[in-house]
Amino acid sequence: MRFGSANKTIFNKLCFMNLLWGIDLGGTKVECAVLDADNDYKEVARDRIPANHKEGYNTLLQNIAQFIEDLSSKLGSRPTKLGIGTPGIIDEQSGLMINCHNTCLLNKPFKQDLSDLLGLEVRVANDANCFALAEAVLGSGSGVKDARMVFGVIMGTGVGGGLVLDQKVWNGKNRIAAEFGHTVISDQNQCNCGRTGCIETFISGPSLEKYYESRTGEFKKLKYIIELARNKEDDIAVETFNRLIKYFGKAMGNIINMLDPDVIVIGGGLANIDELYQEGIQAVAEEIFMDEVRTPILRPKLGGSAGVYGAAFL
Repeated sequence: MRFGSANKTIFNKLCFMNLLWGIDLGGTKVECAVLDADNDYKEVARDRIPANHKEGYNTLLQNIAQFIEDLSSKLGSRPTKLGIGTPGIIDEQSGLMINCHNTCLLNKPFKQDLSDLLGLEVRVANDANCFALAEAVLGSGSGVKDARMVFGVIMGTGVGGGLVLDQKVWNGKNRIAAEFGHTVISDQNQCNCGRTGCIETFISGPSLEKYYESRTGEFKKLKYIIELARNKEDDIAVETFNRLIKYFGKAMGNIINMLDPDVIVIGGGLANIDELYQEGIQAVAEEIFMDEVRTPILRPKLGGSAGVYGAAFL
């Protein structure tokens, strides 16, 4: 475990602090961060353990519980609430995890089981919501004056989103608010969700790689496709890049037309593509019901910390 910049005096007073505990439950790791809510959310402690999903649901629960107990013992302070970010959502009627890539959690009462095991309140949110919340409270969204509505976009292996209003996650009636990656914009491209034409099939990393391969018969990782496009060395790479810019414009344009958020923050692997904030914004201008894009579309500020910080902010 590593501690933040807290000195020995602060360490001895941990039990009196207003500490926020969050867990980012990923595909390979379980990461926990503890933040001091009374000290600008300074990171007091952070640690991780392997997720080991293949060992099964019950083992994962026990590992998380033991992880929290061990960290509590080291800190001399135990949480009263715990926030968890994970791919997937909880069905409000059944209490079961659905649409979850961590298959051992699928159709399991994860929130209730972990709450019972730890004897404390557990709050669970989709990892995209945690990203959006972190960027709204402490990241790029927090730097935009009077920003009440922050839309967080994840563009990577898949495409997802999170919506934050007044620094609280807006889940919606069905708890699928901001799942714009599965808005249908075409009658082409089969999506993993079972439908056709989802925006995820146009602007995720794998979908762009698949498009390039379909046009050339050769597979390349997206970063190489982008490099070839920038250097004008490959016409199909340029075509693939232009496809990204075009549909990024449509995706962000739909968000602005429907919700008109105060700021959009882009996360995920594709957030590092510089052209999204130049040519991409120009493409957005062609899709919105305005003459110009007034909505800031920003890079993330918190990097790999966004997920676990957002879980703590739950």
